[in-house]
Amino acid sequence: MEEPLVERMRAYGETVFAEMSRLAAETGAINLGQGFPDTDGPRSLLDAAAGHIRGGVNQYPPGPGRPELRTAVAADRAERFGLEYAPDGEIYITVGATAGIAASVLGTVEPGDEVVLFEPMYDSYAAVVSLAGGVRRPVPLRPGPDGRFTFDAAELRAAVGPRTRMVVVNTPHNPTGTVFTRGELEEIAAVCREHDLIALTDEVYEHLVFDGAEHVPLACLPGMRERTLSVSSVGKTFSVTAWKTGWVMGPAPLVRAVQTVNQFLTFTANGALQLAVADALTGERAWVRAQREALQSKRDRLSEGLERAGFGVLRPQGTYFVMADVRPLGYKDGLELARALPGTAGVACVPAQVLYDRVEEGRHLVRFAFCKRDEVLDEAAGRLVRAFAP
Repeated sequence: MEEPLVERMRAYGETVFAEMSRLAAETGAINLGQGFPDTDGPRSLLDAAAGHIRGGVNQYPPGPGRPELRTAVAADRAERFGLEYAPDGEIYITVGATAGIAASVLGTVEPGDEVVLFEPMYDSYAAVVSLAGGVRRPVPLRPGPDGRFTFDAAELRAAVGPRTRMVVVNTPHNPTGTVFTRGELEEIAAVCREHDLIALTDEVYEHLVFDGAEHVPLACLPGMRERTLSVSSVGKTFSVTAWKTGWVMGPAPLVRAVQTVNQFLTFTANGALQLAVADALTGERAWVRAQREALQSKRDRLSEGLERAGFGVLRPQGTYFVMADVRPLGYKDGLELARALPGTAGVACVPAQVLYDRVEEGRHLVRFAFCKRDEVLDEAAGRLVRAFAP
């Protein structure tokens, strides 16, 4: 008999992000745990949103989202990747990517269906698969000699069985910072085609890639557009994480399943913000490029500080985060260090092990956010060096 929902969800209490942010506030520590910037996005974006609010855009927008934003998303996807989506029926606006991911899973996964995910994984994935009554089949990402996390194709294939319904792909990947190569995506696509699986892609960091890495949407690959739900959002791209404005793109039947669920969850998203985002997608590309360059510099700044403090640093190719190995500091457990760090060093991070189903895979890792002002990163690095460096 299927486990009752209340029992399935009992394991999901306070998130580790909330716990570490609370510890940072209680101790006055610098919070490098939760991934939000400490500066705002482009002024034109903020002014446009305020203007639309003052202009009376304060009531429910259409359920699928403002047509202006759906049209802008379609144009952006076509121009950058050659992916053609109809604004009506194949693009759906959501309250951030998290709501889009939740509605995508709830709309397509039945109780007992298996979902393949790459771990470590953003914590909402595990929770929403449980809400759907699905069964997680994790595939580990492990660092190679160059420090870049990747997966073993044989382990991916072994995770797929007769009850597998979906593969969830997050690239650029939170928390490892890996940007999946076209070759890695081909391995995933081949499995999806052979087993007739739905792919759900989380691409919220699509613009935040470094060192010349290329973001390739899985839907670009042969035979994948018709089976892929692609999710992205504005929060990370424009440093407005509180706006919670995202979108789901895909073939009409799958998007219809998403809308069927989401209309009873959040129904729709803020219309004034949608209008502001529609303009920024084309009008603020220079700001996005500058932000990407600034974040690459911040990644290097924090990584060098962590190395000086004695951490083993696994330098990312994208996102807001850098993973660090605590074992060179004499620790074996990242959770133990993360809970002690705010009090002992005045810095908060996130233990990576809570983002794994198989905890031992990531017990020795912690995640630091570098999407902060340079002076904040320098102060955090200085505190860590004073706490740990000989």
